[in-house]
Amino acid sequence: MSYFQRIKNIVIGIVMLLLALLLALTPEWGLILIALALVVSLLVYGVRMLWYYITMGRYMVSGKTSLFQGIVLLDVGLFTASLISTGRLVTLIYLLVVFVFAGFVDILRSFEAKRVGTPLWRLKLIGGIVKVLVAIALGVAGFAFRSVAIPVYGFCALLAYSAAVRIYTALQKTAIVYIQ
Repeated sequence: MSYFQRIKNIVIGIVMLLLALLLALTPEWGLILIALALVVSLLVYGVRMLWYYITMGRYMVSGKTSLFQGIVLLDVGLFTASLISTGRLVTLIYLLVVFVFAGFVDILRSFEAKRVGTPLWRLKLIGGIVKVLVAIALGVAGFAFRSVAIPVYGFCALLAYSAAVRIYTALQKTAIVYIQ
């Protein structure tokens, strides 16, 4: 990880911690704010992937993958934006599904990291399992108590955990391989 990537990850982690604090202070608007943050991040990443394809990816082997990823991310971002106005229950279910999916992706990435030999694969595995279990528990608790505040507080905790892991990973030393 380069010096710029480390600083970027630390800044993103701090912003995530501040967002978690904001969500914890306003639980009634928390679900909408979480969905809006997801929409903005999906749209920005989708546009970024499309820009990458236009500028460089089309000249590369399997560069069309970035085009397809950009289109899918834009589509999912617009779909999420359309769900915000449907109601809290639908938005809550959708966000829970997104967090479970993100947890499974983290679990699969941890297995890939283990195969490559990265020492932080256990941290990724634990993070993925925590995301899946907490998302399921938040869904059950939210529906059992008929409260949106419980899942919002859980999302705040997940966001703070993700921010802490991101900052911890950015501060870890990486092995530098010197070719002689």
